[in-house]
Amino acid sequence: MLDSWLSEAASELGRPELALTAQQQDALLDLARVAAHAIARPAAPLTTFLAGYALGIGGSLDGLDSVVSVLSAAAEAHRRPADE
Repeated sequence: MLDSWLSEAASELGRPELALTAQQQDALLDLARVAAHAIARPAAPLTTFLAGYALGIGGSLDGLDSVVSVLSAAAEAHRRPADE
């Protein structure tokens, strides 16, 4: 269901070439998990939006691993204290 939705969503946006591979989906879901746990739950969709926006400026998904790595490390470094 997820693969089919992402393919349809990319097509609806007029960019079918941007349908995510399983590996890319996993990377973005991992980034969302890190952001949600390290920062706050609302950080998950907003962080993945920023990742997509940064990649969109370049017009491709070629730098996805790098963007995910940078943002994951930043979220971990910005981790909220455990008592919050």
